[in-house]
Amino acid sequence: MEENPIAERFGLIAWTLDERMRRIIAAAEAKVLGHGGISEVSRATGVSRRAIHVGLKELEAREESDSEAGRRIRRAGGGRKKATDKDSTLATDLESLLEPVTRGDPESPLRWTTKSLRGLSEELKAMGHTLSHTSVGDLLEELGYSLQSNAKTLEGSKHPDRNAQFEYINAETTSRLERGSPVISVDTKKKELVGPFKNNGRTWRPKGDPEEVNVYDFVDSKLGRANPYGVYDLSADSGWVSVGIDHDTAAFAVQTIRRWWQNIGSVSYPSAAELLITADGGGSNGSRVRLWKLEIQKLADEIGIPITVCHFPPGTSKWNKIEHRLFSFISMNWRGQPLISHEVMVNLIANTRTKSGLSVQAELDPGSYPKGGQVSDEEFSSINLIRSSFHGEWNYSIHPREG
Repeated sequence: MEENPIAERFGLIAWTLDERMRRIIAAAEAKVLGHGGISEVSRATGVSRRAIHVGLKELEAREESDSEAGRRIRRAGGGRKKATDKDSTLATDLESLLEPVTRGDPESPLRWTTKSLRGLSEELKAMGHTLSHTSVGDLLEELGYSLQSNAKTLEGSKHPDRNAQFEYINAETTSRLERGSPVISVDTKKKELVGPFKNNGRTWRPKGDPEEVNVYDFVDSKLGRANPYGVYDLSADSGWVSVGIDHDTAAFAVQTIRRWWQNIGSVSYPSAAELLITADGGGSNGSRVRLWKLEIQKLADEIGIPITVCHFPPGTSKWNKIEHRLFSFISMNWRGQPLISHEVMVNLIANTRTKSGLSVQAELDPGSYPKGGQVSDEEFSSINLIRSSFHGEWNYSIHPREG
């Protein structure tokens, strides 16, 4: 990854700078960048936002004081300690307040929150932490959050119980994780063309020797498209992806969950008495798809434990955990790499890693999953389905059938 030019310039001269010159040079960089410059320069140089603001005022006033007080050089290790250094649970508690309502682009690890800084400061105070609202903002930036304006990202109309469903899912997930029960997030990643086609992003190659790909994205009649369906284990920070070559149906989705359970889930959770799945409200694992429920029933019968499903409400499918904890990193890992074959695709997925310890297993699923499968009323009535009292169309459990 190329180094930030601001960080590179600053790093070259940082050893010559005293405290005053550090903030003035950082302020000059921020002033040239304009809107958003202070935050960007602070991240690149390590100079605090407050110090940059002071430097901007000095630039505007053209103050050129060379007094010893203005040129004090801070000793190594000096300066104010970070709040998180003095309070070890602060960052964890702050993120716990944000988790139920976290939003963000699933193709980027960057996250953002709609809670106010003053509100978060008050909630932290109730939890035993003393942190001003401005310090909360600084800490959020360190944790990868940013304050953003409204954007057209919702896929549908806003359901009146949307936030309540987020909180319900969070509560169900938290209680099961505390009990040591498996909780998985599932979804289909974007369908991909297989063959020598352009893949967005850049990768390191010999200068002047880009990898050649087709000019037009016409589907290869032999290779076709691939359907990656993923399972993300929230507790283990691990993923399983089946690369399908047929249709993305409920049968394919549940077969992927079955393969995860056979290879990983049953080994990692040998004493599991339940399984929780969080899924989108549409697609092959949609809340209204009869075949999805029937296939989940078959899986519950096989593994002998109830399976609870919580669907995200309409217009919020992108906020499923798997999107920003697994799929975004897969996209980053294969950026600029043409997916020339199914084998290449599987290997790129399986070699996705993160600093947090994410591990991924992947396999090709050559099975046939024809579209149009119908579930009769008789078949549907045989499903041992127990709906939650809160939005039973989104939240339900399917128990193994006797015999």
